[in-house]
Amino acid sequence: MKIFTLFCLLFTSLFFSTGSFADSKSDITTKGEQKQVVQVNINTATAEELSKVLTGIGMSKAQKIIEYREKFGPFVSLEQLKEVSGIGQATLDKNIGKITL
Repeated sequence: MKIFTLFCLLFTSLFFSTGSFADSKSDITTKGEQKQVVQVNINTATAEELSKVLTGIGMSKAQKIIEYREKFGPFVSLEQLKEVSGIGQATLDKNIGKITL
């Protein structure tokens, strides 16, 4: 009976102590994952700047963005970027925090 009680006590202490280790580990991960977000102005950026900063935008799509703004003028909303050929909602969602007007 004493062995069973000791086993239960040991198990309980290990169970509750791992929760605190997990919490402190996640805090470290959260702090380590914080990154500074680089933003780009789609009305003034070069094709090279656009392709470097924006996810899913290579030189070809970056050039299409520039051609669009030269033809229609500056972008007035982020949603307007979807009018550029090859850029859809998924691409916009990936880059929403990186784009300024």
